Amino acid sequence: ESFTVYGDGKQTRSFCYVSDLVKGILKLMKSDCHEPVNLGNPVEKTILALAEKIKQITGSDSEVILKKLPLDDPKLRRPDISKAKEKLGWIPEVSLDDGLKRTVEWFENKL
Repeated sequence: ESFTVYGDGKQTRSFCYVSDLVKGILKLMKSDCHEPVNLGNPVEKTILALAEKIKQITGSDSEVILKKLPLDDPKLRRPDISKAKEKLGWIPEVSLDDGLKRTVEWFENKL
């Protein structure tokens, strides 16, 4: 099956693995911090790079198809986690590569 990428694929996103998010939420719940805190991974990747990384990890030769970018699609999305670092001592630990490998492995074991 092909990958659909909207726009030229140069827009960036940040991906946070679920175990990192859960650890951050637990730290926040146990803390004295009573204000909004961003949890996420500030490392940005382009959507096109993400598609290519998924192809590499899965061994796929799927084609990447570019489609028109929706008008409301942001060019970049990257959380500022400075408050999480300062108030909670939290930073994400799982890299995008490791998170993708774990996700693929999980699906392979379930299917």
